[in-house]
Amino acid sequence: MKPTIVLVHGAWADGSSFALVTAALQVEGYNVLVAPNPLRGLAGDTKAVADFLAQKTKGPVVLAAHSYGGMLITGAALTHSDVKALVYINAYAPNAGDSTQSLSNTLPGSLLNVPDPTTVFDFVLPAADASQGDYDSYIKVDQFHEIFAASLPSVEAKVLAAGQSPVTLAAIGTPFSGEPAWKTIPSWFFIGTGDNVLPPAQQHVMAKRAGGTVEEGKAPHLSMLAEPLHVTRTIVAAAKSVE
Repeated sequence: MKPTIVLVHGAWADGSSFALVTAALQVEGYNVLVAPNPLRGLAGDTKAVADFLAQKTKGPVVLAAHSYGGMLITGAALTHSDVKALVYINAYAPNAGDSTQSLSNTLPGSLLNVPDPTTVFDFVLPAADASQGDYDSYIKVDQFHEIFAASLPSVEAKVLAAGQSPVTLAAIGTPFSGEPAWKTIPSWFFIGTGDNVLPPAQQHVMAKRAGGTVEEGKAPHLSMLAEPLHVTRTIVAAAKSVE
């Protein structure tokens, strides 16, 4: 029986970032769903994925996530016993106490790790007196290509920069708590070697501690758009392990 493949997008993106991978997986005969990711806060975003799994899937599931989405599947997978494999695509695979921000900054290489966040981010405040955690963050449009999508054509990167979905500072700063799913569920990692958001060296550290199967590709942080077939092959390998 083929598992359902549930995809979870990351910050500064939306479900359309998986469009090419979704199409390729459907050609392979898989039922593919793209889960919601509100990008409002780690606990609520994780619950959104968990609720989606509980109410929208039946039978075995492969959970695949990009970037910040990895934080969510690491928590949500253990709420649903039918999740049989995890796929981290340039994604965060936290242990207790790790946040998106801390994992980006532990090792050198992230272009988001700067002394003054206002040099790489624009912020929109929901109210003049909003707490910093409620700030909506956007990668500056003129830096989006280099930071997020370096190998993509500049025309495509400009479109993605214009349509980016903001994430709150609280979401990327909140530490993961609880038992990480990768300790008990087999994992696969696609590591884009040109990632300027989450350093590839840090991705290898996370993959090693999870005992995960690693695939590398010459891709930026948005590897699903730069190398969709390679990413698809990694997800299919995880799916075939549970068929």
